[in-house]
Amino acid sequence: MADAAESYSPIMARIRGVEPTLTTTHRRIAETILAEPAAVAASTIGELAERCGTSLTTITRFCRELGLAGYPELRLALATELGRNDASSREHGLIAFSPDDPMSLVLRSLLASDMRAMEETAQQLDLVAVEQAVNALVRARFIDFFAVSGSAGVAMDLHLRLHAIGRPCVLWTDVHSAVCSANARDHRDVALGISHSGTTAEVVEPLAVARERGATTIAVTNFPRSPLAETADIVLTTAAQDTPFRAGGVAARHTQMLVLDCLYIGVVQRTHETSNQLLIAATEAVSQHRLPHR
Repeated sequence: MADAAESYSPIMARIRGVEPTLTTTHRRIAETILAEPAAVAASTIGELAERCGTSLTTITRFCRELGLAGYPELRLALATELGRNDASSREHGLIAFSPDDPMSLVLRSLLASDMRAMEETAQQLDLVAVEQAVNALVRARFIDFFAVSGSAGVAMDLHLRLHAIGRPCVLWTDVHSAVCSANARDHRDVALGISHSGTTAEVVEPLAVARERGATTIAVTNFPRSPLAETADIVLTTAAQDTPFRAGGVAARHTQMLVLDCLYIGVVQRTHETSNQLLIAATEAVSQHRLPHR
């Protein structure tokens, strides 16, 4: 039976999220659906099985692996999602820019792609898990952030904002330092790892150490079956689609920021009185370093 998060998860994002962990046969089905969702939505289970070179039973098993009861639910989910897609296929689909594209088309395509990723992330985000993560961050004696490359820039934003409201935290981008800090954690602490792929060893390793020491571990990743997700007590998933020229962390930053922003606002809500006082004091302190307008 599908859980609450799966019930509201856009089907295409859900398929992309589990695709790397599927068997060869199931991955072939996933690739067919992602390449031709409209055709699959209009196909019978027999037609899809023939197209994928597999059996009706395998198609049904694939659907159940997605948290669906069967193939009719898959067709309905695809049709519903396609019905919401009222933008042009060029601007709303996989972005593949050509050298002759005008900047106006580039801008519209980027906006459509990022808006869709943000909407899909919001639709599939497990809000119960978000609440659990916020509660853990509020209670934490100390918070470790583990991230590298593009994800580190996003993590730095949350780290600085939580630091400004009095939450003791540090962002580690060097794996040696990260492991050392993780080794000092216990049940009073929280460790949060951020990785689009969920396979970045420099993030997975310290998060695993922190969990072994008893800390509450949180993962923010695009792939719910990734090694990072398996290492975490609480998993928060994004729904960014890799596109040419914007692969990996670059394509994921806006969706990661959305998830981390939810965590920040949640912490501020639960610590409103003290957080508000510190934010006012910080604003006044920073204002002294702003140059006057001419």
